[in-house]
Amino acid sequence: MAYMNTQVKNGAADEGAAGDVEARRLRQLTAWRQAGRVLSRLPQDGTLGEQLAALADAGTVTDLDLPADIYGNGVVGELEQRVAGLLGTEAAVFFPTGTMAQQVALRCWAGRTGNATVALHPLAHPEVHEGGALGAVSGLRTVHPASGPRLPTADEVRDFPEPFGTLMLELPLRDPGFLLPTWEELEAVVAAARERDAVVHFDGARLWECATHFGRGLPEIAALADSVYVSFYKSLGGISGAALAGSASLVEEARVWRHRYGGLPFQQFPAAVAALAGLERELPKLPSYVAHAKVVAEALTEGFTQAGAGWFRVRPEPPQTHQFQVWLPYGADELTEASVRQAEETGTALFRRWFTPDTGAPGVSFTEVTVTEAGLEWTAQDVRDAVAAFLERLPGKS
Repeated sequence: MAYMNTQVKNGAADEGAAGDVEARRLRQLTAWRQAGRVLSRLPQDGTLGEQLAALADAGTVTDLDLPADIYGNGVVGELEQRVAGLLGTEAAVFFPTGTMAQQVALRCWAGRTGNATVALHPLAHPEVHEGGALGAVSGLRTVHPASGPRLPTADEVRDFPEPFGTLMLELPLRDPGFLLPTWEELEAVVAAARERDAVVHFDGARLWECATHFGRGLPEIAALADSVYVSFYKSLGGISGAALAGSASLVEEARVWRHRYGGLPFQQFPAAVAALAGLERELPKLPSYVAHAKVVAEALTEGFTQAGAGWFRVRPEPPQTHQFQVWLPYGADELTEASVRQAEETGTALFRRWFTPDTGAPGVSFTEVTVTEAGLEWTAQDVRDAVAAFLERLPGKS
């Protein structure tokens, strides 16, 4: 009986803790949704009704009188053709998730090269955010030619002591701060992989906004790789979904594996229509977001300095895409609470959630800043004023 009572108490405690977490999440979401001034409005912040209305409005980018898609035809096929055209590849195939798209791409290359080893950065998305899926699901082995907060160099790729069949490059490398190499460095790394008879795959979840940094068009960037994955909800504001682009033969093989992995739902038109809307409406604006992110980042540095914030980091400085990190010497919960209070009390949301680094560095936290259309209204002075108001809401500052 005592054991049963303990179970009941523990269950009630767990339920209460879950309720607290959900209450905090809803409070944060409400604060950021209702803020009159934000650097970025995320589609997922909208209510279900708002998101359905946005999807209906997105119907202007395709012919709604055509039949809905069935197992990947119709509007899904239209999206695939559009992506192939934008990237300059022979073909592209839609996937429900980027995780699946890259699983399939790397598995296909393992079969074609005869080598199941993939060289990638230890902070790349598959290594950090996918639960070891490359090995557990696809039987692939990963190695790391570089470990610092940057992509590997040509010498590191060329001189790596173990053979590998595929070099995977995440552009930009998100976890260390949305980092990119120079165009010349990227060309050299790709050439080094070719010298080893390895193929090159780009994790281009955020490839859309890289063109400004490289000073090259998307087709020229994609042409460096043997295959490219792109996301539709990162940067483009879609609902979900991704595409794998490359040669016609690779795409046809990927379609077979997509079905085997359970990635061919009966209908996918909501995600496809939202993706087409993102390509039509958001893609042309990304260069302006990237340019203004530099203004925002510089003003943040000025604001922290003028307010006597002490230690802080804006990383990288200047940003290389429209996203970057801010680091401060406080706990993540304290910083998130200050972010929420600022939005609630002033109607301005400078930051969103803060995080504790996986390295376990004590006493520091970081947040990711994204600048989109809403952020274009901010002047440098607006940013500096918002920094001062944010710092006032930190522990010991009020």
